[in-house]
Amino acid sequence: MENDSPQSALTPVEQFGVDVRALRVARRMSVRGLGSVIGCSGAYVSKVENAKLVPSERFAEGCDRAFDTGTMLTRQRQSAVEGDHPTWFEPYTQRERNATQILNYSTIFVPGLFQTPDYARAVYRASAPRLSTSAIESRLAARMRRHDVLEHSNPPEVWAVLYEACLRMLVGSSEVMAQQLERLMLESEAPNITIQLIPFTAVPASSTAFTLLGFDRAPTVLHVEGPHGGRPLETPKVVKTGLAIYDRLRAEALGHDASIARIEEIHKEYAR
Repeated sequence: MENDSPQSALTPVEQFGVDVRALRVARRMSVRGLGSVIGCSGAYVSKVENAKLVPSERFAEGCDRAFDTGTMLTRQRQSAVEGDHPTWFEPYTQRERNATQILNYSTIFVPGLFQTPDYARAVYRASAPRLSTSAIESRLAARMRRHDVLEHSNPPEVWAVLYEACLRMLVGSSEVMAQQLERLMLESEAPNITIQLIPFTAVPASSTAFTLLGFDRAPTVLHVEGPHGGRPLETPKVVKTGLAIYDRLRAEALGHDASIARIEEIHKEYAR
């Protein structure tokens, strides 16, 4: 029998937040009170409960201590992070869909917004070799849905700065790379998309990949990727630093036309 309850539609990050809130309310604790016990702010607790960020391992362990739940929440978080569900990334993708400006800096892989199915599949197979084929295909479907933001009638301004390693690292095969670079060149023709390449001859201002999401009626958010998922950073000072670094990266990179010309040269190497 199918479960038609609202709970069945929750993503792992949403379910974790719901469970934390239920346990907190049952123990008559405020968000500030729980934060004080764990060692974080009440705002952080609120964001976890509302699925606006991926909870840290330290947070889950602190909740288990505060609620006397053994390792239940720690295991729930770990299962979600390492499991097969493709929607653990949903807090970011929700914001991405509403962004009016997307500033991406990639150091190793082509940005997810521009990835072809074969390229993305090869990345998943390499980064998560223990995932089943069905799990990979599920994650792949979720990633491909991200492309929808580029098809809107009023799409966001997208600016992608790629370190040359993104194009030189062989992902899948030469054929997969050739198709991926073709996709990049095609996307670059859109008036709302700018692509810049930082060649190996330059030392980039950052060694860490990140994305800045801008909105019409909300502050800019800095999103940084890590081994156990991404995390949003919203502190004005941190976001300001991220924007400054991004400006430096753009200054260090080749211009849009020169970058596309270089991508075309590399494409020919793969297509031989």
